[in-house]
Amino acid sequence: MRDHPIPPVTEPLQYRAIGVVRGVYTPKDEDQLTRGVLTVEGGVELETVVLGRVLTLMRKHLAMEHPHLWVVYPRCRDSDHLHLQIAGIWEPSTLAPDHPDATDELPEGDDFFSVRGELIFTKPETGDLVVKVRQQARADGSRPLPFKIQVKGEIPLEHLRHFVGLEIRRQGQELHLENFEVIAPMPTRGGKSKGGRGQAAKRGPTARNSSRARP
Repeated sequence: MRDHPIPPVTEPLQYRAIGVVRGVYTPKDEDQLTRGVLTVEGGVELETVVLGRVLTLMRKHLAMEHPHLWVVYPRCRDSDHLHLQIAGIWEPSTLAPDHPDATDELPEGDDFFSVRGELIFTKPETGDLVVKVRQQARADGSRPLPFKIQVKGEIPLEHLRHFVGLEIRRQGQELHLENFEVIAPMPTRGGKSKGGRGQAAKRGPTARNSSRARP
């Protein structure tokens, strides 16, 4: 059994957008469990869909009237509402009772997200940034379209068009930046990094920084 719902990164330029949110999932229709809302602390309702592989788990093992720590994929269809896709649950006390050392609590706490992708927009003066995330190819070889994650936070303009890793905290319907890591300039179609060889040579070690989440 893994000791964390968010797996470790295996490649330097590995795209992803994944997090954990604690709440009560309520389907909009009792006959259709896949669409509903996730009600979190404070009564905030997050539009949510359930991916197919989780449905059997929900039906057989979970008390749905109680809050659970859900493993989710975030989507930002508009700036005012966060959309979630439930991909799993982190509750070893229920699902892995034979592992007495397993804990339901995570060191990062609830509402933590890890987002890795290309920084395509940043406006430090307003605290807005956008990261483009590419998805893995499907079994038939087709590749889903990339999607964009909107985040509240500050990353300097010099890191635009770089691959970044973000640590994020959900606040209400928004995702707020807590820490970021600049990993590498994005390659162009010709194979060179954005900004050319000179910029890549000057970059040196991976840049790291932090930004406190805004209230």
